[in-house]
Amino acid sequence: MTDPLAALRLDPAGVSAAEARLLRKITADPTIVVDLAITDLAVLCETSAATIARFAQKLGFTGYRQFRFELAQALSRERGDRERHGLDEDDVLAEDDVQSVIAKVAYQEARAIERTAQAMDGAEVDAVAALVSSAARTDIFGIGASMLAAIDLHLKLVRIGAPAWCVSDVHLALVQAATRGPGDVVIGISHSGTTHEVIELLRLARAGGATTVALTNVPDSPLTAHADHVLCTVARESRFRIGAMSSRTAQLAVIDIIFTRIVQSSGDAARDMLRRTREIITGHNDAAR
Repeated sequence: MTDPLAALRLDPAGVSAAEARLLRKITADPTIVVDLAITDLAVLCETSAATIARFAQKLGFTGYRQFRFELAQALSRERGDRERHGLDEDDVLAEDDVQSVIAKVAYQEARAIERTAQAMDGAEVDAVAALVSSAARTDIFGIGASMLAAIDLHLKLVRIGAPAWCVSDVHLALVQAATRGPGDVVIGISHSGTTHEVIELLRLARAGGATTVALTNVPDSPLTAHADHVLCTVARESRFRIGAMSSRTAQLAVIDIIFTRIVQSSGDAARDMLRRTREIITGHNDAAR
């Protein structure tokens, strides 16, 4: 069954003006779908009942009735989760004390991992893991906070001797993407799926014949238009999002899952390499003491 809250992660640029109004209203307050009949929601959003029904189908539901029912169930589950964690509200508020902030941030990040895991496509995970395992080289690109996730995957792949690269200089990244071809894998990471540089890097790599992978929170985004494979996170940032928080946590969870599958499929060779590199680092640290 489609997760109604995850289904709302549509790129506003990819919908009609009427659908964009619906998306803004529902995303801001999903309870209006539960509370309002389709005709009342149409009046509130200045559109028609037919448009709302088509929008629900676009999200993956048979119609508004199913979307309304599934959204009510999802909101009820979230409310139950908050109650179990002792939270009336999961968003961080300006007046929250430190203990409330600790509880809310922990809840948000744990929830992001849980929802991401529930939504992951196992076949797509294994397809990406197999591609990286056999790639002539793998380039991982991210900008800003997503660069942290790109670096993490790069470090993991290097630990098992995989030919992987991750650069922070955009000009060098453009050159690398433009010179990738068949047999190469290029992974672009962008929470929003709208980061211009990452979109351009994936476009260039794909044009050269490389296999491209997008890791994003928005499956219907400009980034995924240039991806052969898409890995999705399900994360919602709080209003106090200064930098990536839940989104970064969800990205790292996906990377850990992909890497684990790579190590599993590589057998003893990868595990031996992990052991050797761990021993080298441990020996280096011991000698420096």
